[in-house]
Amino acid sequence: MADEARDRRSFWEPSAYFSLGRESFYFAGHDISIRESMDTHGALIWPGAIALCQFLENNQQQVNLVDKAVLEIGAGTGLLSVVASLLGASVTATDLPDILSNLSYNLLRNTKGRSRHTPKVTALTWGQDLDVDFPYPGYRYDYVLAADVVYPHSCLDQLLDTMSHFCRPASGTTLLWANKARFPSDQKFLEQFKSRFNTTLLAEFPQQEVRIFKGTARE
Repeated sequence: MADEARDRRSFWEPSAYFSLGRESFYFAGHDISIRESMDTHGALIWPGAIALCQFLENNQQQVNLVDKAVLEIGAGTGLLSVVASLLGASVTATDLPDILSNLSYNLLRNTKGRSRHTPKVTALTWGQDLDVDFPYPGYRYDYVLAADVVYPHSCLDQLLDTMSHFCRPASGTTLLWANKARFPSDQKFLEQFKSRFNTTLLAEFPQQEVRIFKGTARE
């Protein structure tokens, strides 16, 4: 994981510089400083998040986030949620409870006084209590964002169920998923993803091995 983090930084230079547990970026007309930690997967910035940030910034006519309700699942350090907020979205960033402190810190630090809407942070465990904590249609989003959430963990089925909960037929919700393929589980998940969602490949970043997919629920 540490090796990949170092390799990732060389891929994206000079747009990001790593120093003392922080990475600095420039997106949406703003300098962004993200505090990382080596403690958990959710406390690092992964290539898919950077790629999706670049895509959103460079394709604002195709994906207009201004005043849109946006949910990020597996938000981690919050870089993607920060950029979505700076692009005008009303963002809800979610992750496991032990991730939320650093996530909240990064969102507040980088969006206060800069964004149209104050981003929200809340706990979401994939596949658990979704109908109770996020009942539909009370919690409906224009976009659901997910970046580098697929890796060998025991919750891939729950992740897919979570995507389906928020992106359901007639909801009008679009799912944007950025993924760096690393393991056989990635291809298996992609096949399952395509079985549930109308899937379009929006962009590829060959050097980083990242692809960005758009999904809408199958009827």
